[in-house]
Amino acid sequence: MADARILVPIEESSTLRSTVAHVTSEAAEDGIEAIHFVYLASWRADEPSAARRRSAAADLLEEAALWARYDLEDVDAEDIAVETAIVGEDIYLFGPGEFADQLHRYADTHGIDTVILDPEYTPVGNTTLLQPMEFELASTPLSVRQAPVDRPARHVRIAKELTGVRFVAIFGISFVFYMILGDPTYWFDLLTGVASALIVAISLSRVSLDHDPTFPDTPMRLLRGIIYVPALFYEILISNLMVARVILSPSLPIDPAMTRMRVLVGSGLPVTTLANSITLTPGTLTVRARNENLYVHTLIPWAREGLFDGGLERWTRFVFYGREAARLPTPRERDDCAVLQGPEADEAMPFDEGERSMRSAEIPIEPKRPIDNGEDSDR
Repeated sequence: MADARILVPIEESSTLRSTVAHVTSEAAEDGIEAIHFVYLASWRADEPSAARRRSAAADLLEEAALWARYDLEDVDAEDIAVETAIVGEDIYLFGPGEFADQLHRYADTHGIDTVILDPEYTPVGNTTLLQPMEFELASTPLSVRQAPVDRPARHVRIAKELTGVRFVAIFGISFVFYMILGDPTYWFDLLTGVASALIVAISLSRVSLDHDPTFPDTPMRLLRGIIYVPALFYEILISNLMVARVILSPSLPIDPAMTRMRVLVGSGLPVTTLANSITLTPGTLTVRARNENLYVHTLIPWAREGLFDGGLERWTRFVFYGREAARLPTPRERDDCAVLQGPEADEAMPFDEGERSMRSAEIPIEPKRPIDNGEDSDR
């Protein structure tokens, strides 16, 4: 018999109903005891929209449970329990790795070995993950498979995306920005502005925003973002002066090193904003973002110290979550930072699994054989 319980993480998607139908059919055939539908909380408890988003998650879980009970009754398997839960509300989830960890913990607590995924499932507000959830769950002992259901035709998905709130928001922001740079009274700038905004919105509306803009969250974020712009320009100016001073003064140290710091800003747009802000600041370059960790190359010790002091991280939290979030401890205060190179290194440089496998699979070099030039070996 198959595993006694099945875990099904859910989000609003075009294939959710088909996934529920497949799971209930499989449960009835294999004698499953219980189906667990869980919703991963991608909001912060102190967000103004937290209550509304939690209510929407609870409604979706109830709907999935009703579908499942209806399907189980249809196949005469009403004895299979259907459980629902919202997971991760008590902590901040900052990346797909932490989402996978929460699923693993829930499964371990409830004695679940199998996870079935909706093929359209993405646990961060329908923003496409850089790594699929199957990849993130591969490091756990869970058996993970995708429900074999048909996805909607691509043209249907595109039509839905082109009429969504996120598309309109990104189009409006892009068009206004283009008009600020151009001339709104010139027909050519208006035409090219519309074309550029359309391209940006079509390409990035489902990537830039992890959920539909809401009131008052989105206007407040825009206002705080406007406040952040001069602060970022100030950081760029000061960093320019410090780097120029070190370059022009041979006695001052240039100490390039790779660093790592764990940032508490969230995934998607917040972490992208922080990573780009760090790169825009002279003396620091964001090399990689993996889950909640940023790997940053620093040129001088002053830049490294400023990075660990978390000024830009606090500004990013202020923009996206407000003043209370900005008061969270810095990477240095949390001891969530490390130097990875040089005499001050306090943590080993990480290697990708692919690099490790390549290193372990190096082909041994055979010793050179003597060249046979056709002459008599006795000579």
